[in-house]
Amino acid sequence: MIADRRHPYEEKTLAQYRLAELTKTLPATVPFVGPETQERARGGPFDARIGANESVFGPSPMVVAAIAEAASAAWMYGDPENHVLHQAIAAHHGVEPGNIMVGEGIDGLLGYVVRMFVEPGDSVVTSQGAYPTFNYHVVGYDGQLVTVPYCDDREDGDALLAAAAECQAKLIYLANPDNPMGTWWGAEKVDDIIARVPAGALLVLDEAYGEFAEPGTLPEIDVSSDRVLRFRTFSKAYGLAGIRLGYVVGNAGLVAEFNKVRNHFGVGRVVQAAGLAALADQSHLAGVIDQVKAARRRIVEIASDNGLTTVDSATNFVAVDCGRDGDFATRVLNSLVERGIFVRMPGVPPLNRCIRITAGLDHELDAFAAALPLSLADAN
Repeated sequence: MIADRRHPYEEKTLAQYRLAELTKTLPATVPFVGPETQERARGGPFDARIGANESVFGPSPMVVAAIAEAASAAWMYGDPENHVLHQAIAAHHGVEPGNIMVGEGIDGLLGYVVRMFVEPGDSVVTSQGAYPTFNYHVVGYDGQLVTVPYCDDREDGDALLAAAAECQAKLIYLANPDNPMGTWWGAEKVDDIIARVPAGALLVLDEAYGEFAEPGTLPEIDVSSDRVLRFRTFSKAYGLAGIRLGYVVGNAGLVAEFNKVRNHFGVGRVVQAAGLAALADQSHLAGVIDQVKAARRRIVEIASDNGLTTVDSATNFVAVDCGRDGDFATRVLNSLVERGIFVRMPGVPPLNRCIRITAGLDHELDAFAAALPLSLADAN
């Protein structure tokens, strides 16, 4: 006879917990499958980790030193007001500290802004195929997603505004530069979009890749406007994706609303030290941007050598057009993964005709260059 090894309280506990009705309807999923999950599935590490838009060029040595120095003080909670970091970010952008809110990366801040604004049934407008983590938060608060298609591989600002007016949306999501395509609008167009945000709506302007964009892409910051919140991150150009640090720039009254819902101790002491050091080393940032530009050129060359075209990019990745449909691109991607090259791709047509390649180190792009023609042959 086999003994019952269940915990004596297990059955009772499972029978008694009461999920919210909304939670019962949600899928147990994540917006992205991590490379670690894929490595476990394939039984080994990737030769090239060029799919998650991380900065393979790493953080500043000043940041590494600051993290090491702060580590011994990790027994203390971080300043819940993030005071010194607020001051530094505000000075960097030429605004007041009250115009800044720090949080656990853009993903965490998007969760807060959705919590602040979205009630069950409220409409939120985004682009079909745009950053899925935003959608994840909206659905989690029972908001109604309204999507519009990309136009020529760019988010369609005019269509977003028209949809927002029609459904009386509370939030409009726009990424500039864009993920997953790497495209962008110039500052004049973005300013025009901000000016035309319908009454009662707020533009959630995701500028995670802003440091990589050419001058004239990002509008001047206007903290008098309560039509827009601008989201920035230390995950991309500053090379701190593993730290989880981002911030919002906006109207002081609007920014202050975050204090009603945010996790005040969510940004730890070590993270705050890392952010301060990263801001202080702008020469490292400039060097990373130059390395990214060189890597983008190499990716374009590799694609061209294989008869493929690319989408012009203002980010740290390049969308490579596989020349056919999503099924074909998926076969190319799967073959690359099997060959040890971690890449990703957009999730909806017609964007999913592409695979997305993050700017990599020379040896990683060499590995990609060797694998791509074989994977194209596999896909055929």
